Amino acid sequence: MLLTRLLRGLRSPDDEFTRGTAAVQAGRMEEGIIALRRALELRPELAGAHFNLGVAYRSLGNPDEALAAFRRAAELAPGFAEAHLNIGSMLREQRELEDAGRSLKTALALKPDLPEALLELGNVHRGTGDWRAAIDSFRRAVSIDPGFARARWATTVAQIPALDDGDTDREERRRAFARELEALEAWFASARGPDVVEAVAVQQPFYLAYHEVSNRDLLGRYGRLCASLMQSWQQHAGLAPPPPIRNSRGGTGRIRVGIVSGHIYYHSVWSALVRGWVERLDRGRFELHLFHLSGRRDAETELAASLAASFHQAKGGFESWARFIHGCGMDVLLYPEIGMDPTTARLASMRLAPVQATSWGHPETSGLPTIDHYLSAQALEPPDAQSHYTEALELLPGTGCWLPRVADSGRDVPPPAVAEAKVRMICAGTPFKYAAVHDALWVEIARRVPGGRLVFFRSFPEALSHRLERRLRDAFDRAGLAFDRHATFLPLQEGPAFRALLAASDLYLDTVGFSGFNTALQALNADLPVVTREGRFMRGRLASGMLRHIGLDELVAPSDAAYVELAVALANDADRRRRLRERIPQARQRLFEDETPIRALEEFLARVTHAR
Repeated sequence: MLLTRLLRGLRSPDDEFTRGTAAVQAGRMEEGIIALRRALELRPELAGAHFNLGVAYRSLGNPDEALAAFRRAAELAPGFAEAHLNIGSMLREQRELEDAGRSLKTALALKPDLPEALLELGNVHRGTGDWRAAIDSFRRAVSIDPGFARARWATTVAQIPALDDGDTDREERRRAFARELEALEAWFASARGPDVVEAVAVQQPFYLAYHEVSNRDLLGRYGRLCASLMQSWQQHAGLAPPPPIRNSRGGTGRIRVGIVSGHIYYHSVWSALVRGWVERLDRGRFELHLFHLSGRRDAETELAASLAASFHQAKGGFESWARFIHGCGMDVLLYPEIGMDPTTARLASMRLAPVQATSWGHPETSGLPTIDHYLSAQALEPPDAQSHYTEALELLPGTGCWLPRVADSGRDVPPPAVAEAKVRMICAGTPFKYAAVHDALWVEIARRVPGGRLVFFRSFPEALSHRLERRLRDAFDRAGLAFDRHATFLPLQEGPAFRALLAASDLYLDTVGFSGFNTALQALNADLPVVTREGRFMRGRLASGMLRHIGLDELVAPSDAAYVELAVALANDADRRRRLRERIPQARQRLFEDETPIRALEEFLARVTHAR
């Protein structure tokens, strides 16, 4: 013990700080943390050590420790702009947008020419739905640093707002996106530097899917840009595209299938798609490997890990994941969703397996030339479906899902805010699913249902919900209706509370143009009639496909006007709703434990691998 104290006394905090900083900069985060902690034992007020410790913790996916370290650095050195920048960036990732904005403005007050802070402030504005302010921040970042590729990419994607204002012209926004994409292509044709690849998919045109028009051309162009940049990185990294046929089955004869996703936990993508694949694929024919890109882990993650031949998590950034997945020698890679996560999009933009496919975790074409197939379902697609995809469309039977049976929802008393309503109509979509062009539908339903109450929810980030509420209030005001007499916004309800509210309600009104799936399924599990308008594309037909599949076609409206008529008729006819409630429990059984989509998926996997 005495010797240890003596040796510790010989160490210099500056030496430990230098050693730890060098390790962090070289990517040796664990080594860096050890040295930086030693430095802080010797000199606790060393702000730079706290900052670098935050960098290391953040890189390792430990946000609580990282945020505490950055805050301590800012406390010790109030003028440390980069510490405030990182605090704001992390708070923005945690959707604490108001606090994030304050920290970022502090950073910019200290250092007005800090482009990273302007980029993050733009991300905050985008998260709150203020797309104009977001574009302004991104452009200011580019004006300070013309080589700032991530800010250029963000400027392009921000042309598509998360939520319509009352005066948003969607066609004009789409044209602006196309113009910026053309400029981005031209800039990347001559751009160089490490930030170039880091920019790819840092933001994604996620909100294009909420426009009820075909996005194939726009996303195809976007996808070609992503693939050209990422495949160039892949070539320079020495990751040769896999040969058409790989001797990677270890003598078992089984097809090696990898699932790459950041959502292998309790999430809609896991619940609707991945769980069925993981539980039901024939292990005699398929060897299943899971690559979980996020740091989140729960009971569903543990279930997935227990059922896979291998389970991998916490590999770092896309470079580490690309090398690791490439080295695993998969025959097929399945991406359940592309468009929701930057790391997923970057990996999918490369050729890491001979066969690569995606599905409808994000129900839109990826646009990527590196993705060969799109797994959809017969019940969900319109007759001209293939024309909306850059991938070869594969239609699995029915809804394409294997779903476990669930216990009955049970009953409960609804919240006081809606308990007094004669007819409770649940509107459970996220804010960006409500297009301004459809506001008149909710107004008309409210007008024609005496004693009715439309029940919306404040989902995260709440700033978008507040914007939607203001827009709806304006629409009701223009129609001469008092919003508070006809509609309510409740806090987000999760788990048992949401199921109890569904069970105690009278009608579920699906979003128009971009349908719900998991929420519509939850409504049916609560015996709640679902009213939906059949969309032009798969993303607008999730609920209608489900209802038609179980023989409840009368709940599917072919047009906006028919949607209003159907909702009003059911809301005002308690006997008709009761008869539907009596039919739903038996009808919905067709949705659960259906092996036919899994058997079709197995035949697809065998066919595409043998064809290679």
